[in-house]
Amino acid sequence: MKTTWNHSGTRAVVAGAGGIGAAVALALADADADVAVLDIDAEALAKLSRPRTAEGPGRIVGVSADLTSADTCHTALDRAARQLGGLDVFVHAVGANDRRPVLETPDDVWDRIVAVNLSSGFWLGRAAGALMVTAGYGRILYLSSVSGLLAHKDHAPYAATKGGINQLMRVMAREWAPHDVTVNAVAPGYTETDLTRAYLARPGMRASMEALVPAGRLGRPDDLVGPALFLTSAEARFVTGQVLYADGGRTLV
Repeated sequence: MKTTWNHSGTRAVVAGAGGIGAAVALALADADADVAVLDIDAEALAKLSRPRTAEGPGRIVGVSADLTSADTCHTALDRAARQLGGLDVFVHAVGANDRRPVLETPDDVWDRIVAVNLSSGFWLGRAAGALMVTAGYGRILYLSSVSGLLAHKDHAPYAATKGGINQLMRVMAREWAPHDVTVNAVAPGYTETDLTRAYLARPGMRASMEALVPAGRLGRPDDLVGPALFLTSAEARFVTGQVLYADGGRTLV
C-alpha cells in the first residue's frame, strides 16, 4: 500500500507478526524504515523478514521472543533496538481473545489475556520509552479496539485489556510529552485477521457483524496502515494521548 508518509531513516520495532502487526511492519519498511518484529511465532517472522537492497525499501528482521514476561520483553526490545542502531518508533500489535461469558471465564484465561494484551504493552512500552526519553524523540503506537469503549458481550478480558491500553498510553503520553515522545492508539473495529477468522466462519456471523458497521463491511489490516504511518511519523509531533477509531463508523451506532 503506497503512502505519503516518509519514514526514511526511521528505526521501528513492531511487537506482533499477526495480521495488523504484519501490515504495519511491511508498510513501515515500504516507507523506507528499518523494522524489527517481535513475536514467538518463528514461521511468521520468517515470512516477514527481508534484507535492505540497494533499490530499497527498508529491511525487516525478526526477533523471536515470548512477550508474556517482563524480562523477556525488556530483553527483546533492547536486542531489537541494538540491531537497528537505535529506536524511533514502537508499535504494540499483540493481541489475544477468548469469547465466553464472564461467569464462564476461568482465571487462567483472564491471566493469559491480561499478560498478552496489557502487561506486554506496559513492559515493552516502558522499555521503548526509556530509550526514547533519553534520545529526546520517539513515536509509540498501541493497537487498541472499539471493545475498549463498547460493551461487547463475551469479551470481558479482551475489553478490559483494551480499555487498560487506552489509559496506559494516555499516562505515558503525559509523562513523556516534554521529551518529544508521543504515545497514541489506533482502535480498529471488527477486522478480518487470524484472530477473527474462525469466529467469522460461523453461520450468519459475518452478515451480523457487517450489519453493525455503517461502512457496510468489516475492516482489513490495510485499513490501519494509513493511521499507523501518520501517528508514527515526525509530522504527528503535536498529536499525543489520542485514541483514533478506524472502525468504519462502528462506534457511531
